[in-house]
Amino acid sequence: MHEKDGVAAKKRNDTHLSQLASVGQIAAGIAHEVKNPLTAVKGFLQLLKEKNELKYIEIAESELGNAINILQNLLHVSKPDLEEEPYVSIDLSVELDALTQLFQDQMYRVSVHKTLQNPGSYIFGKKNQLKKVFFNLLKNAFEAIPGNGFIYIEHMATENEVMISIQDTGVGIPQEKLGLLGTPFYTTKENGTGMGLTLVFSVIYQHNGSIEVQSSEDGGTKFTITFPRETKNIRLKEVVYLELEATMSIKEFFVVNRSNFEQRLLLEAVNVRDKIDEILAIGNINLLDNAHKLVLFIIDGKEHEAIAFAKHEGITWAKHSLTLAFKLEWVQAVRRVLWDFLYNYDRLNNHNDSKEHYYSMEKSINQLMDQFLNQFFISYSLFKDDLIRAQREMVEDLSVPIIPLTRATSILPLIGTIDKFRANTIEDKVISQIGNNRIETLIIDLSGVMEMNDEVVKQLISVFDGINMMGCQPIVTGLRPEIVKMMIRSGLSFEQKAITKGTLQQALEDHLTAR
Repeated sequence: MHEKDGVAAKKRNDTHLSQLASVGQIAAGIAHEVKNPLTAVKGFLQLLKEKNELKYIEIAESELGNAINILQNLLHVSKPDLEEEPYVSIDLSVELDALTQLFQDQMYRVSVHKTLQNPGSYIFGKKNQLKKVFFNLLKNAFEAIPGNGFIYIEHMATENEVMISIQDTGVGIPQEKLGLLGTPFYTTKENGTGMGLTLVFSVIYQHNGSIEVQSSEDGGTKFTITFPRETKNIRLKEVVYLELEATMSIKEFFVVNRSNFEQRLLLEAVNVRDKIDEILAIGNINLLDNAHKLVLFIIDGKEHEAIAFAKHEGITWAKHSLTLAFKLEWVQAVRRVLWDFLYNYDRLNNHNDSKEHYYSMEKSINQLMDQFLNQFFISYSLFKDDLIRAQREMVEDLSVPIIPLTRATSILPLIGTIDKFRANTIEDKVISQIGNNRIETLIIDLSGVMEMNDEVVKQLISVFDGINMMGCQPIVTGLRPEIVKMMIRSGLSFEQKAITKGTLQQALEDHLTAR
């Protein structure tokens, strides 16, 4: 055997051994991940033999579901082509811009900076799979930032390639662990499975792309993905031909082809479709029924009904604290599928309407869809504001609990820290309650107050002045030594403003004896 042949044979052997090691690593991961829930199932089945309790069946079913989900995730990663999704021309700058809108609930702590250069640079691929890739990368970036931080998203293109980078200022990944990223069941998260990044790597490689990861502990992480650019001529608008049943009217067209509309909608709304059952269970919201109802309102031009529907939806989503990002993606998916169906309606019925008519229809439909979204968000925000206001009022009431002792005597036990905001609340509520309930004596117990600065003490002295002006006698009990020392150093005193007693019990005994 020649030396060159020997080197080649050794190289093939090393590659084979490396592949076997990878297979063994994955097999070990599968065995570990699936073994845990199956062991739990076995244990609960044994318990069922001894005690016929429903909760054991429910737990066993849940654990079996976990094992099945693990295997389904692995199959999805190993054979993603099982999804019958066509290859289409994709402008990733558009998709990235849309995906960032799904994380609106995180924008209060993480600032996202987008540099989307060279729009209109297309790649050829499976849109939904690629949307999952970038959704996972963005989700990981947000989760990597424990508090406030930044995410930088860049899109640029050369003559032959399209490059995307997603960089975060999060906790980072140790150098020795970078090489393991993308391995099934390997994760740096406490509760992760590692399947998200496995999907990311798998889909990118299947699209003839490459991925580079740069990271350091406490220095953030940067993913750079490169795809070959599509060089053939690109249509300005992707035309979706659908096998649908032709009808005379547009409304009838959507009614007759409803099942096809729903299938197409589920294909478009990648991140929402898996949440449909969960949203139905939490808020009794049937997303598919509501999408059909919204479309019929819009094509009929029923502005009043669409707005009323939007307000109702906004309240329902706010009431059950459902994620706004899912609603936004769902409505935008409805908009896209609506236009696909209108195109096919026109094609099937051989309409030759003028461009003016088409543009007029487009304007009215998009305006009504935008109105729906605006009214939804307004209704959602108003309900949340009212809820926060009610909760604040309840907290304020609980923070100043005036308890009637007799018809003319009440107790105000204060606990915790009193700051300027709470002192204002005390002033407002105490003066109002004295006037409303004709309180003649108010015992204010401060034994539970741990901290109070001189500004707050000055404000309480003003409150005592107000109490006296209302014809009520303030009695202060339970002043802590630390607060008394602070008052002495600051030259402050409750003398001639209020009667002071050592304890609440002493004040009650003296007051009741005097009566």
